[in-house]
Amino acid sequence: MRFIRGKVPSIEDAEDVMQDVWMQLSRIANISEIESLSGWLYYVAKNKIADLYRKRQTENIENFSYENEDGALQIKEILLIDEIEFPEMKDFKDLFWKELMTALAELPANQKDVFILNEIDDKTLQEIANDKNENIKTIISRKGYAVKHIRKKLQYLYDELNS
Repeated sequence: MRFIRGKVPSIEDAEDVMQDVWMQLSRIANISEIESLSGWLYYVAKNKIADLYRKRQTENIENFSYENEDGALQIKEILLIDEIEFPEMKDFKDLFWKELMTALAELPANQKDVFILNEIDDKTLQEIANDKNENIKTIISRKGYAVKHIRKKLQYLYDELNS
């Protein structure tokens, strides 16, 4: 537990990781086949900690939002907003699209494809994995890297929208 607690932000996360490790250990039919039980526990704990952080990094770009008088308006909605109805959003929308396309062009092709398929074409990550004949974790990882890059590039627009 001390090993895990030193690597995660909260005691609750540490307890969750510890529970996952023990659950994985409980599924092993013949524990005597493990040469070094403590080494195995550290290895599994390290992987579970990595999984915890990977899950947190795969947030959708849709989590960027701002408040207007009607409540929260999601970034995805900004991209689809009617410029005739909201002419004040035209410049922002144009700038957003330009910056998004620039950020996408900077990504490796596989990350760009996953992002576009998931965020623009509304395919689930599992559907993308199936279509590309790839492991779902690989697809999740690619999406995570893409979102992290795009979020970094578009942060100033989000800040401007919320100011």
